[in-house]
Amino acid sequence: MSETATEIKIKPLVNFIDLGMIDYQAAWDLQEKLFSEVIQRKIDHRTNPDHELLQKHYLIFCEHPHVYTLGKSGSMKHLLINEVTMKEKGISFFKINRGGDITYHGPGQIVGYPILDLDFFFTDIGKYLRLMEESVILTLKEYGITAGRSAGETGVWLDSQSPSRARKICAIGVRCSRWVTMHGFAFNVNADLKYFNFIVPCGIGNKGVTSMQKELGRELDMNEVKGRLSHHFAELYNCDLITE
Repeated sequence: MSETATEIKIKPLVNFIDLGMIDYQAAWDLQEKLFSEVIQRKIDHRTNPDHELLQKHYLIFCEHPHVYTLGKSGSMKHLLINEVTMKEKGISFFKINRGGDITYHGPGQIVGYPILDLDFFFTDIGKYLRLMEESVILTLKEYGITAGRSAGETGVWLDSQSPSRARKICAIGVRCSRWVTMHGFAFNVNADLKYFNFIVPCGIGNKGVTSMQKELGRELDMNEVKGRLSHHFAELYNCDLITE
């Protein structure tokens, strides 16, 4: 059976999992487990192509207690707080295996981890990232917030064309191996933005960060935002979300 996305006649089914609030390490362990299982299925199929390759894809939503994560290409200089102060403030820190620099995760932020076998979608990591951004842009549009992209900077931005006003509302950092993805995006809905003061977010020191709550002046219903975001994700990636 061919694995090329152009020959797939039906939409891929993606298992949607909302973990709620979960420690970063536990979510990372789950990601690694599912990611490794998907890759192993591909390896086994290539070893024995007579056996049908069973599709397994996941979209995980969650929130994390306060944590900073540093990607493979990131610099420790962008962490502006020492270990003692982090402990006092209840902030964890992890060096992780995604691309990108340092970012913050915390309550009030939708963190999304798509684990997709892109052989069943499209083998184009640039398109994968742009669609992820677009799902957030379309969600924001439903709330009257105009968002877009900043040239050369992955993520979703407001007023990106104005250096003095540009601010990021969603950070993106991914890992991809054998066209299987993991890690993903961090979308500031009701996030406490003061925690960004202790880092240089994504290594970009001359631009700010924002949240839906800050832009609209009110707290958002997280489940409502998740519902709209997951809808746009499914539409853009041309898949059906299921729960097991």
